[in-house]
Amino acid sequence: MLKYLWLSLLALILDQVSKLTIDANMPLYQSIPLLPSFNLTYVHNTGAAFSFLSTAGGWQRWFFAGLALVVSIGITVWLTRLHNQERLLAVALSLILGGAIGNLIDRVAYGYVIDFLDVYYGSWHWPAFNIADAAITVGVGLMLAESFGFGRGKTTSG
Repeated sequence: MLKYLWLSLLALILDQVSKLTIDANMPLYQSIPLLPSFNLTYVHNTGAAFSFLSTAGGWQRWFFAGLALVVSIGITVWLTRLHNQERLLAVALSLILGGAIGNLIDRVAYGYVIDFLDVYYGSWHWPAFNIADAAITVGVGLMLAESFGFGRGKTTSG
């Protein structure tokens, strides 16, 4: 099922190109309204999801980088062991892999992850995120759907 790795590569390229574009064209903390309830807002995240451990003193950079590396290796091995009928799971894992590698590159290269997608309602803002985070979220959603039987072919019992 490694044939689905093109999705990982696509997620990785879109993630890195978007982050480099934001970094090159926006000052840190600038916010550009695009749609009602959606801004481009350039921030750095030294923590994990929702800035978890962002003020931990620096050790979290290598912890999260190591975790992403281990998870990426695990997902790649998992992909090699899937059967042809497990297409939805292969797509899900490929998206998660691309997102994990995208954020891993940021952590190793900069010590933080570049986030810029800002969704809000009124004065409440969801924590800023990026394309890698979106790929991971969609991948996890697809894994959950697959675990409930979506994407599986009908089986016949004899």
